[in-house]
Amino acid sequence: MKFRLLVMLAVLVVSVPAWASPPDRAEPLSDKIKKEQQALDKLKGEIQEKKRKSDEAQRKEASVLQSIEEADHRLKLRRDELAKVNTKLKQKDRELEVTNTALYRLKNRIEERQGSIRSRLRVMYKEGPEAQAKLLWGARDYHDFMERSALLLWISRREYQMLEGYRADLARLESTDAKLQSVRGELLGYQRDIADKLAEVREERGHKDHLLARVRGEKAFYEKAVGELEKSAQRLETLLREFESRRKATASIRPDAAGEVLGRLKGRLVWPSDGEVVALFGRQKHPKFDTYVQRKGIEIRASQGSIIRSVFDGVVVFADWMRGYGQLAIVDHGEGYFSLYAHASKFLVSVGEAVRSHQPIGEIGDTGLTGESTLYFELRQGGEALDPLLWLAKRR
Repeated sequence: MKFRLLVMLAVLVVSVPAWASPPDRAEPLSDKIKKEQQALDKLKGEIQEKKRKSDEAQRKEASVLQSIEEADHRLKLRRDELAKVNTKLKQKDRELEVTNTALYRLKNRIEERQGSIRSRLRVMYKEGPEAQAKLLWGARDYHDFMERSALLLWISRREYQMLEGYRADLARLESTDAKLQSVRGELLGYQRDIADKLAEVREERGHKDHLLARVRGEKAFYEKAVGELEKSAQRLETLLREFESRRKATASIRPDAAGEVLGRLKGRLVWPSDGEVVALFGRQKHPKFDTYVQRKGIEIRASQGSIIRSVFDGVVVFADWMRGYGQLAIVDHGEGYFSLYAHASKFLVSVGEAVRSHQPIGEIGDTGLTGESTLYFELRQGGEALDPLLWLAKRR
């Protein structure tokens, strides 16, 4: 009986279907979350990498002249900061010189007072403690006695003033010396600031030089810069037309005969700068890329900060940044005549200001599409670009 029951149980176990077996253990929820987080992190990384490549591509496609203008703004800011520190340094130099002079005079005066005090002490020692009494006893009469008393009183006051002056000079000497040390400390601080600012200027200058080197060395970069410069030139011509229309509509403060006067001065206009002409008017060939550009003005090389002069009487109608030209000033001379001065480092005049021939209107710099201190100068009449060398006075 027992044997029969065991056989029946064995048969039942063997015949149980596969689906009736215990199910496999399910994957933990934490592992699923971890895998999904890893997938999400990977996706984020791919998105960031694509964004980085996109930003890099956009930077490569960015405006060449805009990049140069941004570099110019940063460079100008650093130079302005440097100029401010230089001004403070010069003030401290003068303060140090004044303090040194005061200290020198004070020491001489103290030495003189010391000499007088020593001499007086020697006399008093030789005369003894009863010298003043002897002087009074030797009086011939009452009047002589009063005169001698007055003399002794004057001597006493004189000696007291000398001693008080000596003490005051010593106190001033101490305070002046302390001030001298303070000024020297500030001077050293400004000198360190100047070294830091110079390093910043060199860094910004290097960034711009890198951009200009690409313009000079890479044809695609050069052609892009030239194309952008042509757009700026078109904008400039639009501005000139607007200025001329505005002048006619508002009857400019310049007399109508101004243009005629300038027109009669062909070959006798004042030079806008004393520098050397390094680029001529007209069609110019690039020395490396075998391409041509039409230059509408001339470039004059001069030292940084050299004066830019107005070539004739007129009114300043523009004084601001223009892409490719850097800091640009435009003077309206009447009857459609305009003169343009680019690459300036700073302006000395404002829009609306009347200027005279020879008058300084700015300082030469290296802003815009240039790698050295130059003045880009144009002369226009009725929108047409004129060769400046035919209008400027001949140089000896």
